[in-house]
This record gives sequence, structure tokens and C-alpha cells, in this order.
Amino acid sequence: METAQKTSYINVNGVEHYYEWIKTSNSIGKSKPVMVFLHGWGGSGRYWENTAQELSEEFDCLIYDLRGFGRTSLPKSQTKGEKSISQTSKNLTDNYELVTYAEDLKVLLDVLNLDKVYINSHSTGASIAALFLNMYPERLEKAILTCSGIFEYDEKSFSAFHKFSRYVVMFRPKWLMKIPFMGRIFMARFLYKSLPDHICNVFLEDFLLADFDAAYGTVLTSVSKEATEWLPEQFQKLTVPTLLIAGEYDKIIPAEMGRQAANLNQNIEFTIMENTAHFPMLEDREKYLQSVLNFVV
Repeated sequence: METAQKTSYINVNGVEHYYEWIKTSNSIGKSKPVMVFLHGWGGSGRYWENTAQELSEEFDCLIYDLRGFGRTSLPKSQTKGEKSISQTSKNLTDNYELVTYAEDLKVLLDVLNLDKVYINSHSTGASIAALFLNMYPERLEKAILTCSGIFEYDEKSFSAFHKFSRYVVMFRPKWLMKIPFMGRIFMARFLYKSLPDHICNVFLEDFLLADFDAAYGTVLTSVSKEATEWLPEQFQKLTVPTLLIAGEYDKIIPAEMGRQAANLNQNIEFTIMENTAHFPMLEDREKYLQSVLNFVV
């Protein structure tokens, strides 16, 4: 059955958010359950499109770009980071707490008149989803957290990571897109199996488009001493049935971190996808889809 994509923008907490529906031709009204997709740091909903199309037989799929990422640009008054790095870390963490992104999702569902949904989330998006699951459990049927887990605080390594991330986010010349194979080079650390160049180029383009404050602010809030404390608590409190999918060779969020998170709560079903890394939904599409469908249908 043919799928149709409908794109638009919607105001959520003062920011025009990009979103799109992926549905099949037999979708009428609210005849199907809705699955909402949350992307990870530096990306956009674009890398979820193939997965959503595959799942559209069973679900009306809603993809959106988080504030400051992809096609959801911040208002000019909020995008001062690259011109003046005078904002303190505290300013950024205040403005880009992951709970704020969870509240954005709640408003999005309210405005679109969506009462109860399934969530499929990835990486930083999965941390946002974990917060949302505990803030608004009545809005969820089931949830999939892909490449998520808990980690321990190490002041020296965290500080070095923040400094490195700041420079990486500051220096993102657009001409990188013109260098042959740069997308593939950019994605090498995230993958076990290589992806076609056009997919890698999408990731690179999204990274170059991300607003500085959003990109650096979410690094500070998601990789922090506070996160090592509140994230395990979120996993412990989950009441929504949840599937946690880990990539066997994930260097960003190793599978063992996912296993430790799943061990905190009997409501979490855990699976490791062999021969994949940080993007199992793209590296082994068929197995990923089967894992999701076995859990939600």
C-alpha cells in the first residue's frame, strides 16, 4: 500500500517546530494508533523516515525535529551562540534541559489532539522519552528506547568531553559538505555497518544545521553529573511497557549501559542487535522492525 507524507510547521512553546505525518492510503481519521519518533543529538527526523514508512501499515507515524535541530530553527533572538560565546554553561543548561524537550512533546501532542501514543526514540531522544514516560504516563501505550542507558560520572572525562564538544560545535564550516566522502567519514564512529553515502550526507547536513546553543546546551545537560543521577531514577520509575534496543558494537552508548538500565525495572524488555552500532534501525532495518513489531503489535 502506498504511503503519503504530509509536512508542516506548528508553534510549540514559542518555536516553530517542523513535523510530518507518514501514513498509508487507508488511514482515515483515527483508525490507526499513532507512533511518534524522537531523534538523537545533532540529527533530525529524516533518519527515521524509512522506519516510519515500514511501520505505517500498522501506525500513523509522526516525525518531528527537536527545537534547534534539523528543520526546527530557533528564533533569531535565541541563536546568539555562534556569534558570541559569552553565555555561561549555566545559561545553556537552564535553556536546554531535556525536561524542556519533554514538555515540548507534550504540547505537540496537545495541539495535534493526540491523546495516547506509542513512542520510538533514539539516543538523546530516548533520554527525553524516558522523562516524558514518567511525566505523562497516561499519554503512552508503549515505548521503544533505542541506544539508551545509564552511565557513571567521571569529572575529568566529562570536563574534557564538554570542552571538545564545544569546539566541535563551534567550528562547523558549511564547505565540509563539498568534500567527497566527508559524510561517510563523519558517520564512521557511529556505525558498525556502512551506510550509503546519501544517508551519511543527511547526517552531516543536519549536524551542520544545528543551532549552536541547542547543540552545546543539550551536550551539557545530557552528559553531566546530574544526568548520572536522574537517568537511573527515570528507568527505575517506569510504569509504561518499554523495549530497550542496544547495538552490539555501539561506541557512543555501549550495550552494557543499556543492560544496566533494563535491569533496574521489570517493565523494560532488553534486546541487543548483533552486528550493529549506534544506528541499528539503519544498519539492520529488517531485524529492527521485527523487534519493534513483536513488542508493539
